[in-house]
Amino acid sequence: MFSLQGRVAVVVGASGAIGRAFASAVGSAGASVALVGRREQPLREIAEELVATGVDAAPFPGDMLDLAALLAVRDAVSARWGSIDLLLNAAGGNVPAATLADGASPFELELDPYRKAQELNLIGPLAAIKVFGPALAVSESSDRAIVNVSSMAALQALSRVGGYGAAKAALESLTRSLAVELARGGTGIRVNAIAPGFFVGEQNRSLLLEADGSLTERGRRIIDKTPLGRFGDPLELASTVIWLCCPASKFVTGVVVPVDGGFSAYSGV
Repeated sequence: MFSLQGRVAVVVGASGAIGRAFASAVGSAGASVALVGRREQPLREIAEELVATGVDAAPFPGDMLDLAALLAVRDAVSARWGSIDLLLNAAGGNVPAATLADGASPFELELDPYRKAQELNLIGPLAAIKVFGPALAVSESSDRAIVNVSSMAALQALSRVGGYGAAKAALESLTRSLAVELARGGTGIRVNAIAPGFFVGEQNRSLLLEADGSLTERGRRIIDKTPLGRFGDPLELASTVIWLCCPASKFVTGVVVPVDGGFSAYSGV
């Protein structure tokens, strides 16, 4: 019930911490894994690591905002494995220029960084769905799924990152909309999202940790509001992404699953 043996998974944003965890997860469950991202060298290194553990994986460099590049990736993946059954949209992230500086007024923000946040976190995943979705639709697999990545910033307002939060909230709305349309259309493709809590990565490390590894003020406030009292490990997303991709969740579509140590459940009181 929790096996992905014989499935082919495309992981977009595979060189990031979450994408890498997704790739490892579905690979460990038996799927062949296409690693997609802009930077070829990290993809090659991740592919080598997965292959060393017995996973059938290969790198496919491509920018998710470049439709022609994504189409070329889709054709290459199909040529290698014959079908595509799973799409994991792990690319995205905050845009530093869209982050409100301490003490600054929201009225001082520029529009272009907000547009960039929308491109990275909404248009990019939509582009991947547009390109790879038709391949999922014609797959002979009975279990086809799309998994997007949301954020705690979509569930409640987090200070200073309104542009990122708005983009992720839009992605959650898109997830629900596509889940309904694809189910009503009889494609058999399920669409869900994971909303990770706080996981330390390259993009947010300086916001959460000091140079010596101690918590910043923001990091401390996050830990105080996380009932489990720590940051997450990207590998702790593995069981959830496997569940959303496998037959065990075949009656689940249009949901956003928090994996957050209780952050979204806790009022702080």
